[in-house]
Amino acid sequence: MGIVQGLTEFLPISSSGHLLIVPALAGWEDPGAAFTAVIQLGTMAAVVVYFRDDLKRITVAFVRSLRTDRWRSPDIDARIGWYILAGTIPISVFGLAFADQIESGTRSLYLVGVTLILFSFVILAAERLGKRERDLKTVSGRDTLVVGGFQALALIPGVSRSGATISAGLFLGLDRTAAARYSFLLSIPAVVLSGLFELRSIGEGGGPGIALTILAALLAFLSGYAAIAWLLRFVASHSLAAFCPYRIALGSLVIVLAATGSISAG
Repeated sequence: MGIVQGLTEFLPISSSGHLLIVPALAGWEDPGAAFTAVIQLGTMAAVVVYFRDDLKRITVAFVRSLRTDRWRSPDIDARIGWYILAGTIPISVFGLAFADQIESGTRSLYLVGVTLILFSFVILAAERLGKRERDLKTVSGRDTLVVGGFQALALIPGVSRSGATISAGLFLGLDRTAAARYSFLLSIPAVVLSGLFELRSIGEGGGPGIALTILAALLAFLSGYAAIAWLLRFVASHSLAAFCPYRIALGSLVIVLAATGSISAG
């Protein structure tokens, strides 16, 4: 499960969806939303390590901006720091408002299958309509609100946080590499906060204990780091549309298997 989390967190195929699908196909019990959220800390550690130079520069500029003109700073790194905070607000608000539904009501495999299929067409539309002519230095506050809003959609398993935020960036005219880098940076506060919030529930309800969860998070870190490096190289010259046939095929398979009773729909 840790390896699945690491490989799917940064690809636009939905890690939360796969963490529901894989146990169902293997005949395992659902490990629960808490386990899912906490092992995401492993992949977030991968983001921090991979982008450590960027994050150090952004953090220094952000702290310096606290004493000056804040988000209006001419320093792009300072503005990115403010934008990351602002972009985290939508998913934080919706995550707290719908915490109970996220931990229970959204864990249906029918929902996962449908969202895997439907959001594929959003990704295809982003690739078709996006002009891909802007780099990360041109990101604005308006862009942040749009991308942050799309990130909130990822609370629904099957959507894919990276797929949603990269698609939003493409709709706004960012090139694929800029959209992907901003997606990864924006993910850090939201996923870290989610993981820390769910730490209280680890081991409850018969889910994996602390030791196994830590092991899964470590494996998620290693596979996640590899996935980041690969995807940034891939999007430099390839379309995200390449992932859509897989999403549609997997979503269709899950719906059929759930409908026929071959797997539990949850």
